[in-house]
Amino acid sequence: MPYRPPLIAHEYFVADPPELPVRSHGEGGLSALTAAEVVAADGAGVVLKATTSAEETLVACVGVAGEGVIRVRLGEDADARTRSARAITMVTPGGFPGARVETGDGTVVVDAGPLRAEITLSPWHLRFTDAAGRTLLEQDAGHVDISGRLRTLPFGRSTAGGEVAGYHESFAAPADEAFTGFGESFTPLDKRGQRPVMWNFDAFGAESQRAYKNVPFYLSSRGYGVLVDSGAPVEFDMCQSTHSCVQIVVPDDLIDYYVIAGPTPPQILDRFDRLTCRPALPPKWAFGTWISSGFFVDTQERVMNRARTIRERGIPCDVLHLDTYWQTDGHWSDLRWDEGNFPDPAGMLAELKEMGFKVCLWMNPYISHLSPAFAEAAEKGYFLRRPGGEVYVADSWHGSYPECGIVDFTSPEAVEWFRGLLRPLLEQGVQVFKTDFAEGVPHDAVAANGMTGTDLHNVYTLLFNDVVSEVTREVAGHGMVWARSSFLGGQRHAAQWSGDTYTGYPAMGSTLRGGLAHGLSGIPFWSHDAGGFTGRPTDDLYVRWTQFGAFSPLLRLHGTTSREPWEFPEVEAEAVAALKLRYRFMPYVYTAAVEAARTGAPMMRALCVDHPDDPVAWRADLEYLLGRDLLVAPMTSPDGVRKVYLPAGEWVDHWTGEVLAGGRHVTVSVPLSRIPLFVRRGAVVPVLAEPGETVGDGPFGEITLVGYGTDAGTAVISDVDGDTTATVEAGGVRVDGPARVTGFERFGAV
Repeated sequence: MPYRPPLIAHEYFVADPPELPVRSHGEGGLSALTAAEVVAADGAGVVLKATTSAEETLVACVGVAGEGVIRVRLGEDADARTRSARAITMVTPGGFPGARVETGDGTVVVDAGPLRAEITLSPWHLRFTDAAGRTLLEQDAGHVDISGRLRTLPFGRSTAGGEVAGYHESFAAPADEAFTGFGESFTPLDKRGQRPVMWNFDAFGAESQRAYKNVPFYLSSRGYGVLVDSGAPVEFDMCQSTHSCVQIVVPDDLIDYYVIAGPTPPQILDRFDRLTCRPALPPKWAFGTWISSGFFVDTQERVMNRARTIRERGIPCDVLHLDTYWQTDGHWSDLRWDEGNFPDPAGMLAELKEMGFKVCLWMNPYISHLSPAFAEAAEKGYFLRRPGGEVYVADSWHGSYPECGIVDFTSPEAVEWFRGLLRPLLEQGVQVFKTDFAEGVPHDAVAANGMTGTDLHNVYTLLFNDVVSEVTREVAGHGMVWARSSFLGGQRHAAQWSGDTYTGYPAMGSTLRGGLAHGLSGIPFWSHDAGGFTGRPTDDLYVRWTQFGAFSPLLRLHGTTSREPWEFPEVEAEAVAALKLRYRFMPYVYTAAVEAARTGAPMMRALCVDHPDDPVAWRADLEYLLGRDLLVAPMTSPDGVRKVYLPAGEWVDHWTGEVLAGGRHVTVSVPLSRIPLFVRRGAVVPVLAEPGETVGDGPFGEITLVGYGTDAGTAVISDVDGDTTATVEAGGVRVDGPARVTGFERFGAV
């Protein structure tokens, strides 16, 4: 369980994870594999009868699950399934025509092309290599201290109190190996020395190991990834207990993991997607600015005044977000308009549509016991229950708002009822829902399908977002949601944001770290509350965070207080300039989004994505590449000065045209009106000649190509009507595709 400091008042989470049991003094229980024999083999894998140190007999399976992917399973029988499989399938293994299995004298080789598994049967050992035989990953048989006691958990399982506590695996970790991933983890990008626990929290911020979105998957600087298929609170000890060993503890009915070859992060993520799913591309308008009502009482009149002010002041904006108070205070979230404050929602939505706005509504899967909808849902069995059978009424708001029932998405009847609450809103003209919360399933809850809260907790968010996404696609024609929580495979839900971030420069930095880790976990379409969520930002922080948002995959201004630019009159011009700059770069931004959806590589690319052989790139976590060519270094210091690491190559300062050599750190000092922004020298970047006030649904207007330090090059432009290749050469610009490319400008010395 995450560490809590003593003597400091804090909120207890209604859904804290159950702790792993602790063996009593002198109690045994370790059952590690010692030897195995082949029971069955085919062209894609082997089934093994495994003997353990506790004289147990278990079944191990090692097989090809795709080109460059090998799956390893250990359980009591070959048909064992994870407990979360009762609710959802998260991983679908594939095949590889070139798969090959060789059995020899005490050895087995499973060949998946770019990845090979070499098994020694007695004593048991498993090693993974690339096609050339270079070791990528190998099991660690266990570390023994000077007293002869084992300090790590090798491949096998453990019991405590006579019950199986979980399965485990250990891998040797070279001293220079770096690790990243695990979902939206707000801690430093290199997870070496950390201990991520896969349990979705209402994290109350973005500055601890508690995360809203966990993904049991990590990438290594040695050119491989590891994915654990389990909805349980898996624990990853990334060289924390011992600096030379990675340990994975899976409190489930088996351990089921995949080793994925690269060697580069994009290649690993591509194979990861083939096992899980491709990212869903948000609709084009979603890449525009989202402006929120903020966390205070709203009315129809205020919404319309906000919309008119946005248009009158020339602020680029595509989406108006209505947060909690579109519903009756205290009834959250029964998905019913507050009729007093919103007397004509259909008329309001129609008028906003005419003004070019899409509308997003806040909601969550909890229904207050004060809501009129509660009694009906409770009577019909639509909520999770306590072990005794009564409705589980939980403090899902940490004491801030009334206790709630939690909708049970394992019940088909509850799912249909919930869809019926959403469908009329979409038919009125609502375009998208912000799916908040869903981290609050208590471990002792019971679901309609018999699952415990522990086994349901993490995958609950997938069930919730699936329901909302499906009904949105049915009515609105797209499956986008704006989700706070997620888990393995959540990239199918298109958009996620970083939750209730504290308003401060350090919190902006940790938010950025979370976005980079999430992108390296297979989720490319991510955002955050520009300005910070809690409280009012200072003027300078508001601008700096808005600039960060303007160069993030998606952009929303939201907080407990207003984030409307005119509420910051001294710096409104600087904030709006950042939004306008994003809209100017929109052809580049949208092209990067299309590539991310096709390939699984993140839009917001940690430097290791493009520079995997650079050790600094695995640890540089306060900057990133947006797409392939824009290097963004948000200003995380109030004095306007920071160090930026420029990777190998040459980089053009977007503001001055200065060409800088890479492979080093530089100190940058920029005024409040500028975000540190560099462009790869030689890049040809498509921008809008005349950015509008909305992105909209249709193709872009006239596009200008900007060559950074070059008079020649090629740009690919993706749009709703297809791809265009534009080539700049001595004779001008050659265009192949539907985009309207009308000019070329060079910026910076050739």
